[in-house]
Formats: sequence, structure tokens, C-alpha cells
Amino acid sequence: MGNELTDKAFWANYWESKKGLAFPVPANYTFHKLLKQVVTENKVETAIELGGFPGYYAIFLKKYLGLKTTLFDFYVHQKVLKEVLTANDLTEKDIAVIEGDLFKYEANETYDLVLSCGLIEHFNDTKDIIARHLTFLKPGGTLLITLPNFTGVNGWVQRKYDMGNYEKHNISSMNPQLLAGYCKELGLKNVEAYYYGKFSIWLENMAEQSGLAKAFLKLLWLTGKMATKIVPVESKGLSPYIVVKAIK
Repeated sequence: MGNELTDKAFWANYWESKKGLAFPVPANYTFHKLLKQVVTENKVETAIELGGFPGYYAIFLKKYLGLKTTLFDFYVHQKVLKEVLTANDLTEKDIAVIEGDLFKYEANETYDLVLSCGLIEHFNDTKDIIARHLTFLKPGGTLLITLPNFTGVNGWVQRKYDMGNYEKHNISSMNPQLLAGYCKELGLKNVEAYYYGKFSIWLENMAEQSGLAKAFLKLLWLTGKMATKIVPVESKGLSPYIVVKAIK
């Protein structure tokens, strides 16, 4: 079996099927607090988002934090990209775009921040895909990786209601201790890896679910939200994400 759990055809179909992609990225977009903290603490001026099409985080970093940003992805749907940029009052000149294969591309530029959100879990060799981030990172630069946590309640939801999507993810990669260990083996410093966020669940195919399933999932979502409001802990069972931070 190859390293990739998805291929170009999968992503072409994925983006063709998605609706509502072109929206103004808000100032409180997912991970906004984390991104602002990293940029401020590490004096970040340039950033690249790997596997990030259609580039919401590259847009966020450009739009709200004034960074010079680049989007790198295996597949770039030009029509969708233009629509998303237009919705954010940006053009192709505002964000550099590279369409390429991480396993073949030779980086000719390095960045203060290398970011990926929801990328590494689509590959079988987790340490290898993390290492490929580092070819884009300046010495002293910051690596920031986020990935979904499918080892708790959200994972049960995925298995129960969208096994096809669940199988596109390397569940063994969703382990903060393992991820921190890989980063240290790759020579990174100041490594942090932890569960992130209060309770949440989601489904890529929510619109296709029955009314009964939608009602149950809404109830589950509300119950989890209330529980983590009372006891605001971030944990393997309830947190929707995992975050990895390190310095090269």
C-alpha cells in the first residue's frame, strides 16, 4: 500500500461536490487564537500552508495578520480558488500558490512558519510526512500542525455514519505522544503536542443523513457542548483536534 490514503481523483471529486466554499474567512476562524499566538511570539513574517486548499488559513494569515503567505497543495481547483479569494477581497497576486507533490517537490524557498491543518492524517508514514514539512522551514522557524482527533466521540461518529471518510484517515497518527516523539527524532526543539478544543463533532456527509440521525447528532453535539462548558477540559475523548508545535 502506498503512503497516501487519497489520490488526485479523490480530491477533485471532493472539491467538486462541496458547496458554500467561497465565504469571507472570519477573524475568529478555527485556530485563530493559536495562530495569533504563534505569529506574535515567533515574529513570523512569511508562512506556507501545506495541503491547505482552498487556502483558508493562508487567507486568514494574510488578511488579519499581514503575513506574506503561500498555499501549497497536491490539487488546486482554479475556479474554486478564485471564488474563495474574491469572497475575501483578494486576488491571485495576494497569495502565492504552488500545485505540487510533497514527495517530489524541491523547495526553493523557506518560511518562518510552516502550517498544515488536516494533512498528515491522510498518509500512512506519519514521521515521513512531518519530515517533508521541514524542507520548507527556516532554521529557527515554527512548525504548526493540526489534525482531527478521531480517537474519541468524534471518531465513533465517523465510524458509525461515514466509514468511507473514516478509512481515508490514519487513526494511529492521532496520538500526541507519538507525534511529539517523531518531532524530537527529527531534531526539532520546544516540541508540544496536545488535544485541542472543547467538544465538537462533524460529518462531511451530514446533508445525506436521515432526519433521525441528524436529530440524534444534534442532541449529542449539544450534550457534549454543555458538558465541556461545565467542565472545560481538553481530552482524548472529547476534544475535536490535536495540535503539534515545534521549532526547527
